[in-house]
Amino acid sequence: MLKKIRNTLRDVLFPLNYTCDLCGREVFGTNLCDDCAKTVTFNNKTTCPVCGRKTVRAEICLECKSSPPKYKRAVSAIVYEGGGIRLVADFKNGKAYLKEFFADRLAEKLNRLPPPDCIVYVPMTKKSLNARGYNQTKLLAKAVSKRTNTPVIYDAVEKVKDTAAQKGLTRRERRENLKGAFKAVKRESLAGKSVLVIDDVLTTGATADEVCSAILKAGAAQVYFASVASVEYKTIPQSK
Repeated sequence: MLKKIRNTLRDVLFPLNYTCDLCGREVFGTNLCDDCAKTVTFNNKTTCPVCGRKTVRAEICLECKSSPPKYKRAVSAIVYEGGGIRLVADFKNGKAYLKEFFADRLAEKLNRLPPPDCIVYVPMTKKSLNARGYNQTKLLAKAVSKRTNTPVIYDAVEKVKDTAAQKGLTRRERRENLKGAFKAVKRESLAGKSVLVIDDVLTTGATADEVCSAILKAGAAQVYFASVASVEYKTIPQSK
């Protein structure tokens, strides 16, 4: 409870756009100082048109060709490397105010997708939520909703079982680890809808596929996916 109060106060009181979000150096009207901005790669160049990961050429990556994801298309704001990794880690560990910076970047990317009927975010178990004090994807979904005028369906999907950490597992192990971990509980609100799922990171796509699969089973017409960051296609780490 104290952690939740502390994070809320930090979110409200932190002087946005006065200090660099990575190093704390004084800045004005921007989130990153010049030096730290150089460490963050924005996903503005060639990407896979399906998963949205950075690629060498603007064509469907071999992974999406061999094993198409459950979502129709995905976009992400930054590449999960360098300063981008640090920003996402900070967002998950106290710096909830970063939702505004990330939502601004994602809103720009969402122009590439058909307008969805609603937004759903990747859930956490109650145990994990209590430990962290907030669900960063819920905060991000709410911020994106304000920028796109798209309603959020809160608690539409639940994570119904605790899972082992994904880091260090093989791709097959990660998918087995997440199998049956998510359940869509607001079926009437999802049925027939075009749904946008919000998450913080897209790497192998195991989490995305499980959440999107649950939403499709609930009767959604189609699902799109958006994340703060995604790994470059050729350098997918053994994680989420």
